[in-house]
Amino acid sequence: MTKDITLAELANDPGCLSEYDPNAMDFYSAQKWIAQFLTPLKQKERLPIEGALGRIIAKDIQSSSDVPNYHNSAMDGYAICFSKNGDLTFKIIGSALAGSLEDFQIKPGEALEIMTGGKIPQGASAVVPIELISIDGNSIRIKLLPKIDANIRRIGEDIAKGQVILKSGQFIRPAEIGLLASLGIGKVEVFKKLRVAYFSTGDEVIGVGNILEQGQVYDSNHYTIGAMLQAPCIETIDLHNVPDNKIMIKDTLLLASQKADLIITSGGVSVGKADFMKEVLAEIGEILFWKLAIKPGRPLAYGTIKGAHYFGLPGNPVSAMVTFYQMVKPAIRLLMGQVGYMPPPKFKAKCHTAIFKRPGRMEFQRGVLTQQDHDLVVTPTRSQGSGILSSMSEANCFIILEAEQGTIEPGDSVDVQYMDGIV
Repeated sequence: MTKDITLAELANDPGCLSEYDPNAMDFYSAQKWIAQFLTPLKQKERLPIEGALGRIIAKDIQSSSDVPNYHNSAMDGYAICFSKNGDLTFKIIGSALAGSLEDFQIKPGEALEIMTGGKIPQGASAVVPIELISIDGNSIRIKLLPKIDANIRRIGEDIAKGQVILKSGQFIRPAEIGLLASLGIGKVEVFKKLRVAYFSTGDEVIGVGNILEQGQVYDSNHYTIGAMLQAPCIETIDLHNVPDNKIMIKDTLLLASQKADLIITSGGVSVGKADFMKEVLAEIGEILFWKLAIKPGRPLAYGTIKGAHYFGLPGNPVSAMVTFYQMVKPAIRLLMGQVGYMPPPKFKAKCHTAIFKRPGRMEFQRGVLTQQDHDLVVTPTRSQGSGILSSMSEANCFIILEAEQGTIEPGDSVDVQYMDGIV
């Protein structure tokens, strides 16, 4: 953005910035505009580490001790003390098991049998792995003197006392749980769960379990979006399906804005006679854009309603999933308080078949990525229609074609991105 401006100013006066057009937003500009108006959660809570997986750290965590807190062996073998004359034979004086609190001391020419994690004896020069040792009675012999401190883990080598080990905004994975446990930390301060309300719209959609009449469709979007929102850091608020009724849509959006930090709807943001969402949002919300220059997923809205963030996804099932993965997911991570989130990386693969494309819109085609000999090869799914949900089920990746890209020929290199879930 060229100057500080509020979302309300943009919504009320789209011409206030020359580079801003709410009806024709390109993909990368949309991502940047959205990021300007996303404010991470502030509420925090303390949780036992057993229940912290998938949450976001809310306060820097410092180590209260050195790790390791004693010099210990990185190998099963023998701790040795070098002789002044460089002798390669050492007298065995005893054995130190891991967990032993006994303090041993070795002198030049002596060796102490030691296990991985065992306490290093005073005077030790290095540890020699058992595989490099010849045992002769009460002595060992090695072929070559190791470097000083070889195979010795020194105090604080992994983590120093007072060091920040985990930063605010960091996502907690199993590795972070283990790291906290290794420091004796049983509870961690995290951001509270992001509350996300979602519902679909349309008179023609019905819930699973009902008898399908001619002209009706099952509400796949409702279940798909609900599934994509399943994560430890999200509290979902299911508002089900709302008919194409302006008053009911308005009431549901206002209810959602009271309950949630983020509202997600599917359907109703296009230009059909029964698409009331745009009209309602103009009354109660502030919308940054209505259309995105991508395929599938053109009718996409982002804005706020009474302080809650809002995404209006397209009604077509594939379009709803594509826009969720590409636009909503990064926004959710930001709102949750995660710092430095990066979407799945793009990489190159050979396209197995031709892909017809006109320049103008960025496309997210569904593809199947395989390894053939030493090459990564991607094949588009059978159908690329925005209503063909089976194309998402068949696919394991997106084939990303930039707006200026034309037709792809077999063997051409294309950008590919693995699909993944919300966590």
